[in-house]
Amino acid sequence: MTIISLSIPETLVEKIDQKIAEKGYASRSEIARQALRHFLTEDLKIQDIEGDAVATITVIYRENADRRRIMESQHRYSGLVSTFLHAHIQEGLCLEVIILKGQAYLIEKFIDTLKQNEDIMQMKTCLLSQN
Repeated sequence: MTIISLSIPETLVEKIDQKIAEKGYASRSEIARQALRHFLTEDLKIQDIEGDAVATITVIYRENADRRRIMESQHRYSGLVSTFLHAHIQEGLCLEVIILKGQAYLIEKFIDTLKQNEDIMQMKTCLLSQN
């Protein structure tokens, strides 16, 4: 493992030490590695991934929306869909989490079909490269 030295203000070190105590990290190095992993994957885009990927897509839509278009997308790309969760999050609103695994370019096509659906009020995608 490579060692990297960092200059960090004392106030930030105090916050890091507090998080270590609260969350049970083994060391400052471990919390720094975790933060760097998060930083490096935070802006990952489907276009940057070659080969296989895993994605979660969270969508919110009105309960009275026509779900057929969402279901059609899931059926059209059924080879990608590992599972999905449907929940009523408040009066009149539904939330679905769709877990996908497969070729990144197919996941991108699936995401594009959802983006074209005017019934979806919000959509959040989280990507993981398997490379």
